[in-house]
Amino acid sequence: MSKFRGIVRRDYAVAAIDLASKKQVVAVVDHDSRIVARRTFHCAPPQLATAIEWSRTAATAAGFAGIVIACEPTGHRWKTVRDLTAAVGVQMVCVQPIAVARARETEDFTHDKSDDKDALLIARLTTQLHIYLPEHADEQWTRLRHLGVRRSQQLTRRGAAQQQARDLLEGAWPHALDCAGQPFKSVTWLAAMAVIGADPTPLTAQGSREQAVAWLREQVRAELPCWGGRRVTTRILVAIVDAAFAVQTETTITAEAGALERARYALADFHHARTACEQVEAAMIEVLTGLGLHELAGSIPGVSAVSVAAILAETGDLTRFDSARAVVKHAGLCPRENSSGAYRGATRISGRGRPLLRVAAWRAAFAALTHNEVYAARYRHLTSREANRLNPNQARVAIAAALLRQLYVVITTATPWNPDIAAGRTRPVERTAA
Repeated sequence: MSKFRGIVRRDYAVAAIDLASKKQVVAVVDHDSRIVARRTFHCAPPQLATAIEWSRTAATAAGFAGIVIACEPTGHRWKTVRDLTAAVGVQMVCVQPIAVARARETEDFTHDKSDDKDALLIARLTTQLHIYLPEHADEQWTRLRHLGVRRSQQLTRRGAAQQQARDLLEGAWPHALDCAGQPFKSVTWLAAMAVIGADPTPLTAQGSREQAVAWLREQVRAELPCWGGRRVTTRILVAIVDAAFAVQTETTITAEAGALERARYALADFHHARTACEQVEAAMIEVLTGLGLHELAGSIPGVSAVSVAAILAETGDLTRFDSARAVVKHAGLCPRENSSGAYRGATRISGRGRPLLRVAAWRAAFAALTHNEVYAARYRHLTSREANRLNPNQARVAIAAALLRQLYVVITTATPWNPDIAAGRTRPVERTAA
């Protein structure tokens, strides 16, 4: 709070801006919510330099030593305001949109909304220090954030394409899915389906099973490098050929030709998204290496460097947070109690903060539970203890929050993850790794 008070000084007026694409409402307000000046500028955010200078002039005329600019983080427009204020030596702060929405309701218990009212509410919340400082733009961290968003999008598309291909094959050619234990993780199965276009007809056209296996092996050997594989698994090829010849009648194949064609398109989409994911993950590792965090990111067993990069893409530089608890709150993984008097409701996570950070921490926790004995033991304890036993999902949330707390200390102190400290077996005077 003292840091915020040093920015929003009593001798400074607050110039609150309600940002939009073509209309900007600027209100210069004192610390008692009295309007010093107010004006509407019909311009785009890049042309707000005139509005900032007008606000400074109005504040100076009213006896203030300077101004502080406040706005909501609306889309990408706040970045333009940040650059403009930095160019003229004015400090900018942001107010959370949800805080403005709540203040709008408590103003007169209605849901009315106007640009002028929002500008005044932004100014009032700023004087009450309900603000935060926008993250400083750094080339490497900014690139990592964009790569993280790109990876999240491609993971969604890959999952959608995989599910669509599975659904279509289950209806049109179900035996093909039984040819590998995990078909969409088998490069041999994927390459074979790409070669035949998810259609058994090219295999049955070879005449015999032996000829079909020989032809398919040759084609898959050429296709395999496109999927990142080197070695052909003949057992899977033989199973695919057997599944093709197991189709009872040509009528079935003809009737499902449209579904098989869609499955081919879905597999092509899956391949594209899979390749895009691999490319963006390689770029994320490159950024981690440039930041000097690659070794630290890979020091947690069961959590890959890519998973850590996905988390850092959402948090940004962890040194900007005051504590590990602040990181967990930023992810919306902190518990929220629901009780009053004798009533005790279910405790849930807040769900505020960055949803993609929650997803990244959740995915990393799932992998850690399988390959990290410290987290696995903690999970077993949380789900089996006598008092306050957690269900599996609650325990996974607790592990995800613990992972974020420990990652915060690992990154900010440049100390590799220590299993003894993480498990509570060692308690040094100054904790540096858990």
